[in-house]
Amino acid sequence: MLFSSHWRIHAGNRDAVIERFAKTGGQPPQGVTMLGRWHDVASGTGFAVSEANDASAMARWALEWNDLMEMDVRPALNDEQLGAVLAGLQPK
Repeated sequence: MLFSSHWRIHAGNRDAVIERFAKTGGQPPQGVTMLGRWHDVASGTGFAVSEANDASAMARWALEWNDLMEMDVRPALNDEQLGAVLAGLQPK
């Protein structure tokens, strides 16, 4: 299952986020494969695309960071997956 994660660093937490990221590399927990991550340093925001078979692994990752930043984690579909959904909506 694919997930899209977006974050916004809470005001005043920049240095704490930098410190934690330097220590951990921001790596996901076991059960989550990060496919890519992008940062907007100027605004303190970013997003990642990850894959996990269990949403609780994504929750674990969010809990590792949501004391310092606002986290928004949602299921996502790629084009192939969405195409299958849309094909099922076509009148027969």
